[in-house]
Amino acid sequence: MNEKIICNNIKKLRKQNHLTLEKLAVLTGLTKGYLSKVERSEKAPPYSTLTKIAGALGVEMTTMLSENIEPLTNVKLCLSRSENRKIIKETSQFSGYDYEILAENKPGKNMEPFIIHAPWEIRKMYSHEGEEFMYIMEGSLEFLYGDETYVLEKGDNVYFDSCVPHSGKSLGDKKARLLVVIYFYKRNRQ
Repeated sequence: MNEKIICNNIKKLRKQNHLTLEKLAVLTGLTKGYLSKVERSEKAPPYSTLTKIAGALGVEMTTMLSENIEPLTNVKLCLSRSENRKIIKETSQFSGYDYEILAENKPGKNMEPFIIHAPWEIRKMYSHEGEEFMYIMEGSLEFLYGDETYVLEKGDNVYFDSCVPHSGKSLGDKKARLLVVIYFYKRNRQ
């Protein structure tokens, strides 16, 4: 994925929401100058910063990654066919992980579902607002949560507060596939 798309999406979504850089800065706790730099950049900001921006804009992370952003509508049902599923390959901001986007066309989601293909090495720890659920569909995963390490096998699941640094890596010959659902606390954009 071209990280420039993410930067362009931030600006596009900010304008769709009729927000100034100043208002977005207040909502995210970031500075106006930093946000302006992000919008003009060709390199996406860190994952934790993207989640803050997505929350302030009232959108899901998958919207930030989308190549085609449509105006928000009131969609009651979103049916996604497996043959149309998009896979976001790892980038410098999502190192090691490939993401299969689920429910991409449902705007205003309270949950963000996707499938992760876990790498064989841990390159960074993640922490962000919200809660997260992971279900191991295939393979084995070494899951790091704070100072603890857990080995999760096919069929195991874990639900956790995602503000604690966490990461995971595949164990064995086959990459682990995980169903992941993230709930982000959305901020009121008044």
